[in-house]
Amino acid sequence: MPKGFAFLILAQFFSGLADNAFLLLGIFFLHEQGYPAWWAPVLKMAFTVSYVVLASLVGPVADAFQKRHVMLAMNLLKLLAVVLLWTGAHPMLAFALTGFAASVYAPAKYGLLTETVPVSGLVKANAFLEVSVVLSVLWGVVLGGWLMGAGSFGWEGATAVLSLPLNSWLVATQIGMGLGVICLLYVLSAVLNLGMYALRSPAHPAWAWSDLRWSAFWNNHLKLWRDPLGGVSLRVTTLSWGAGAALQFVVLVWAQSQAGLTLQHGAYLQGLVALGVIGGAAMAALRSRIFRARKQMVWAVVLACLMPALALTQSLWLAVPMLLVAGWAGGMLLVPMNALLQHRGLKIMPPGRSIAVQGFNENLSVLVVLGIYSVLVAWEWPLLAVMLCLSLPLWLAVWPWRHKSITPDSTLN
Repeated sequence: MPKGFAFLILAQFFSGLADNAFLLLGIFFLHEQGYPAWWAPVLKMAFTVSYVVLASLVGPVADAFQKRHVMLAMNLLKLLAVVLLWTGAHPMLAFALTGFAASVYAPAKYGLLTETVPVSGLVKANAFLEVSVVLSVLWGVVLGGWLMGAGSFGWEGATAVLSLPLNSWLVATQIGMGLGVICLLYVLSAVLNLGMYALRSPAHPAWAWSDLRWSAFWNNHLKLWRDPLGGVSLRVTTLSWGAGAALQFVVLVWAQSQAGLTLQHGAYLQGLVALGVIGGAAMAALRSRIFRARKQMVWAVVLACLMPALALTQSLWLAVPMLLVAGWAGGMLLVPMNALLQHRGLKIMPPGRSIAVQGFNENLSVLVVLGIYSVLVAWEWPLLAVMLCLSLPLWLAVWPWRHKSITPDSTLN
């Protein structure tokens, strides 16, 4: 790995840690301030929708500047969003701003990875980054839950004293200490970005207003889909992201309906999937090579079979290894496919634009699949039927198994 790569991983970890903890604190803030319960999923959508709606903007912005500088600026923008929430701005505005910053941050970090890591090391680099992302989600949830109750430790009083000069500007809340910690995490991530002096992306021409048009983005979108290898990897990652997002909610439903667990204990089962992803990503880094990435599509079949099998299982001890294997399959599948997609994207267009296309498709898939899942739950479909429907995207991801238009793996060279 190139010099400065560790700073990229650490900066991503602390930024992702703050993102996930901030989302939980935001949901607590809504409840505390008396907002209706339906605002919580809207808050999540306000964060996610930027990846889809602003897809034509984020790629050119990430490519127009040094990507480490873009990442630093986006961390400071997230910091501004926390301050806005704390000073009384509407939560939707704060999280829309955070979502915008995250949507620009993603093509910058993955584009920097593509530009500075040799092709032979892309799978390993993606594995490191994937483990960092999963750990930031896991520990972000833990940190967010802990910060919600931090006032019970008597630290909220100390926070109130420290913020006394700003009391006329700040909203009265129990999570003042938590918001302060989130601010510090974003500052830490921004400082770590300064350590990426060795990861300097090559200069690209400054973007013109024509680059921001939706038609320009759509042209890049079609180029990547029509590329023999890029299209395959994009299809696999897009459909797998949608199925994975639904799996998070399905695990909670299974835990309560089949295993008789509480919502809190069901969340621990989600952690098992995440641990499996870490193991699969580590194994992919050791065993997989970018020119053999398509052979990992078999793990999509494993995951597609496990989802309905889980619905038929009532034993917690049987479900535990199944969830670990499901996570493992996700790590083994997505890490090589991400590397292949990044490499093909770099061959076709500037990396920020290709990552923006990937983010658009994956997050649109998440929104669509979660929408379908919500409808199925509203119609009170049985869990097995829901699982079978949600496994269909994974079967579509690997069909047809061998397509005539796919060129040999030697085209990677």
